[in-house]
Amino acid sequence: MERRDFLMKSSIVTIGFLGLRQWSLASNIENSYSLNEFGKLIPDPKGILDLPEGFSYKIISTYGEKMTDGFLLPGSPDGMAAFPLDEDRCIVVRNHELSPTDFSKQGPFGSSNELLPLLKQIQLYDYGKGEKPSVGGTTNFIFNLKEQKIEKQFLSLVGTNRNCAGGATPWGTWLTCEEDVTTRDNKTVEKNHGYVFEVPANPNQILTPPIPLKAMGRFNHEAVCVNPNTGIVYLTEDRNDGLLYRFIPNEFGQLKKGGKLQFLSVQNKDKFDTRNWNAPNIKIGEALEVFWTDIDIVDSNEDDLRLRCHENGAALFARGEGAWFGDNEFYFACTSGGKQKHGQLFKYNLSPFEGEDQESLNPATIELFVEPDNADLMTSCDNLTIAPWGDVMLCEDTLNSRITGVTKEGRLYPFARNVGYSSEMTGVCFSPDGSTMFVNIQHAGLTFAITGPWKK
Repeated sequence: MERRDFLMKSSIVTIGFLGLRQWSLASNIENSYSLNEFGKLIPDPKGILDLPEGFSYKIISTYGEKMTDGFLLPGSPDGMAAFPLDEDRCIVVRNHELSPTDFSKQGPFGSSNELLPLLKQIQLYDYGKGEKPSVGGTTNFIFNLKEQKIEKQFLSLVGTNRNCAGGATPWGTWLTCEEDVTTRDNKTVEKNHGYVFEVPANPNQILTPPIPLKAMGRFNHEAVCVNPNTGIVYLTEDRNDGLLYRFIPNEFGQLKKGGKLQFLSVQNKDKFDTRNWNAPNIKIGEALEVFWTDIDIVDSNEDDLRLRCHENGAALFARGEGAWFGDNEFYFACTSGGKQKHGQLFKYNLSPFEGEDQESLNPATIELFVEPDNADLMTSCDNLTIAPWGDVMLCEDTLNSRITGVTKEGRLYPFARNVGYSSEMTGVCFSPDGSTMFVNIQHAGLTFAITGPWKK
C-alpha cells in the first residue's frame, strides 16, 4: 500500500479532536446516550450483540471450525487489521491469544495434536518438543465485502504465545506481539518468548517463517503503531508499570534489518508516573514534552527491560494496550490508568524532527486525552481503532464489554454491547472501504462483521 493510502484508509485524521480535552464526563448517563449520533442501542432479539438501529451483525467465523488449510480455527481471537485485496474483497490478519496449555481446547491441531504432523517442526516458532507446542499465532482470512462472507481462512503464523494485539504497517504487513515472557526451560518450552513477529497480509495459503524481531525488545508486548512517513514503530507494554517504547529501523520497511529501541521519558520529570493512581500527576489536555533514550540490552533473559529503563528515568503507564496512528499523532490506551482505574486514552503529538538529531529543538509531547470517572461511560479501554469518519472506537476489557466511541467533539457513546457472553471484545477495525467493522468476542471464539448506516 502507498503510505498516503495507508493514512487515508487505515488511520484517518481526527480533525477537531481538541474538544475532547475539555470534555467533562456527564453524570447523567441517559443524557450521554442521547448524544449518540447513531442512536440508542437496540436489544438484540438473539441476545448476543446490541447495536444502534439500522445496524446488523453477522458471525463470520467460530473457533474450532475447519479452515481451508485443513487445520482448526484457533480460539481466543484478538487484535486484527484489514488490508485491501481488490474492489470487492479485503484480507484480515487476526491474532489468537493462546498459550501452550490451550492446545487441546482451542489450538489448531486438535485435542490430541493429531494435526500437528501436517507441519514440519521448523514451521512452528516453538514446537514444544511435539508435546505442548505453542499454539498462539495468526490466521489470515479473505472477506468478500459484497457477500459479507469469508472465502478462505488459514494459519499464517504458529508456534508463538499469547498473541494479544499488534498493528498494521504501511507496507502491507501485520506486526503480531507476544504478551508473554516465558523462557526456555529445556523441558517443554524450546524458545524464549516476548517478541514481535511480522506477518504479510498474504492471500495465499502460506505459513510465515517464524522469525522473532529481537531488536524490537523482549518484554510483555501489547500493541504497535507505525509512522507511515518514517517507518518508526511505537510499542505499548501490558504491565501495571509498563513503558512506552519506540523502534527506529535501520531501513524503512525492513524491520528484520534491525534498528534501535528507545524508551520515553518526560522532560524535567524523572521517572514520571502517568497513572494518576495516588495523585493527579497529569491533567486532561496537559501537553508534556518528552524525550527518548536508547536501550543497550533489549533481549535479556530476565524480564527486566522496563525495570532497568525506569531506573534510568522512563515514564510509567498503567497497562499500555491498543494504539493507532493518525496524522502527526497517535493514540494509545492504558487499561487500568486513572484514579478509579477505569482506564486512560493518551495522545502522542510527533515532533517535526521525530527520530532525528534535531528532535530536542522541538520535542514531541504526550497528553492525557480521556480519563473517565464513570464506568458507565467507559472502562478498561483496550484495543482501539480510528473510524473512517474520525471517531476513536475502543473495545473494553471487561466481561460485559462494549465498543465505546469517542467523537471529535469529545462525547463518549456506546456503539455495541456484548450481552451474549462473559467476555471482552477485541480486534476492532474497519475494512479499507469503510463499509464493514470487524470485531471479536474473544472467549466465545467468534468474529463478527458489522454493517449499517456509518457516518460518511
